[in-house]
Amino acid sequence: MLYCDRVSIGRSALVLRQIAIFLGLLLVGSSPLGAQVTLDVSKLTCEQFAMYKVTNPKYVAVWLSGFHHGRRGDAIIDMQQVVANTEKLETYCLKNPDVPMMQAAETILEPQKQ
Repeated sequence: MLYCDRVSIGRSALVLRQIAIFLGLLLVGSSPLGAQVTLDVSKLTCEQFAMYKVTNPKYVAVWLSGFHHGRRGDAIIDMQQVVANTEKLETYCLKNPDVPMMQAAETILEPQKQ
């Protein structure tokens, strides 16, 4: 009987080791190994913004919303307004691809200043 207990313990340890290795590989395989990407928004053009050449425009639009709210000292963000402004900005940028995106954002967002 002592032999059976050692075999059971040995198999359990082997199974646990295999599970640990599998989870470790899963974590390594699922973590982003690529370089971290940074974006200088001041150099972004409307074409790059609206044509998804750098990233999804919605990500930049959320950052812009926070940037402009921060400049105004406003900590409240209306998410419906963010969506509407993103659409306005994309439309403006499609019509004016050579305009710097920050300039386009000021054109679209500044009239809303309270």
